[in-house]
Amino acid sequence: MPTKKLIAPFYERLALILIGFCMLGYLVMVAKDIIDPLIFGFLFAVLLLPVSNFLERKLRLPRSASSFISILLLVAFVGGVLYLVGAQISNLSHDWPMLQSQIKQSIDSLREWIQGAFHITASKQMIYVEDTGRKIMASGGAVLGTTFGAISSLVLFYIFILIFTFFILFYRRLLLRFILSVFNGDSSHIVLDIVENIQKILRQYIFGLLIEMVIVAGVAIAAFFIIGIKYAALLGIIVGLFNIIPYLGIFTALLLSTLITFATGTLTDTITVGMSVIAIHAIDANFLLPAVVGSKVRLNALITFIGIIMGEMIWGLSGMFLSIPIIAIFKIIFDRVESLKPWGYLLGGDYEYKESAQKKMKTE
Repeated sequence: MPTKKLIAPFYERLALILIGFCMLGYLVMVAKDIIDPLIFGFLFAVLLLPVSNFLERKLRLPRSASSFISILLLVAFVGGVLYLVGAQISNLSHDWPMLQSQIKQSIDSLREWIQGAFHITASKQMIYVEDTGRKIMASGGAVLGTTFGAISSLVLFYIFILIFTFFILFYRRLLLRFILSVFNGDSSHIVLDIVENIQKILRQYIFGLLIEMVIVAGVAIAAFFIIGIKYAALLGIIVGLFNIIPYLGIFTALLLSTLITFATGTLTDTITVGMSVIAIHAIDANFLLPAVVGSKVRLNALITFIGIIMGEMIWGLSGMFLSIPIIAIFKIIFDRVESLKPWGYLLGGDYEYKESAQKKMKTE
């Protein structure tokens, strides 16, 4: 007599899944110092893989040399962007006397507003400022030590990313064979399909972000030149760079662009720049982002927003950057494992059901 296979109740399976996610989240928080640069290295390795393959196959370079040259090209690209931003900031420093005058006028206006609103005289305000300044100077050594520690940690973080990128590129075939050997048998073709789609989607996502950044920066620079803003190139680059940060980037770009415009221009220019940044972001979010960054693995807005918040809670700013690619990887895996397909549907949305229904209707 055949034995009937027992299936655990839904609430029991859900409890185990939630416990597993909690344990995974705890391990991710504990191992942040190694997992964070490792994931960034993985993303950069996926991005540089076509370059490394080209150098290895077409130019007959050894794998170590092709991996190293690919990383050098990446560093050169990032260095070029930083040089461009630094050159624009150096132009801003030429107008330092005008900036000082504008800031002094703003401080005087703020002082008068405080005196009228809160009935605090200018002398009392200066006493508060001097006391705060003395406290800051008293703790200057601690602040300097903390700043130096943060900068050194950031430099080490970037060095670890480059090291991980090199080793992932160098040992990519070893890692692929290991994954296939772990899931040998009938599921090997599914694993290979998952690996290929992860590479494709992540590369498409990163390239899409870069193209979107360039387009947004170009549109912003053109708009600011038409308006007549003095530092149109600098403000446009700021808007383009911060635009790649999901959701929160628009607020940072809006704050920086309006502050620089207010310090170098008039109140009308500041308001115009702020409205222009909001309009550019609205066009980007509704038209450019779906067309350029959109891919076969699409995530619904709710899951994306929750993922960004959780990423910031776990890893800070780097978690915000990594949240969308990580969720996309999970969705690729969920969509190709039969028992996990409902979770893939949850990460995607109703449009997938509509697309499958339309394809079914066409075939019938």
